[in-house]
Amino acid sequence: MSDARSRRPDGRSSGGGIQHLKLKLAVLLIVCALPLFGALSMWLQGISLVPLTAYGVVSVLTFFMYWADKRKARVDAWRTPENILHALELAGGWPGALLAQQVFRHKTRKVSFQILFWAIVALHQVFWIDQLFLGSNLLSLF
Repeated sequence: MSDARSRRPDGRSSGGGIQHLKLKLAVLLIVCALPLFGALSMWLQGISLVPLTAYGVVSVLTFFMYWADKRKARVDAWRTPENILHALELAGGWPGALLAQQVFRHKTRKVSFQILFWAIVALHQVFWIDQLFLGSNLLSLF
């Protein structure tokens, strides 16, 4: 027999919600750790403040773009094109996008969107691995 308290109105189980939240937070912290460390170290070494600023500013902008798109989706209004969202993610807004996806439950079920989103996250990870551990100096181009 099912306990009525463990079921949500949509029929899904609410059990494990806290553990699920902890897993999502862990993933967020893990994928943000390397870029944050890299951007902070570049700033502290006096190399550039651009990566740290870009991640912060563009992430906030991206978060609000997701919020606006979700609101527009609910009222069937003009939507933000996916390529705009992906461009913001690529410009450094992927941490804000990841947070917005979870907070607003937006763009989490569309597989093609998620594949490109996680490819962008992976690209940022590879960039920072290259910068920090392989000694490449790609940011000197900026």
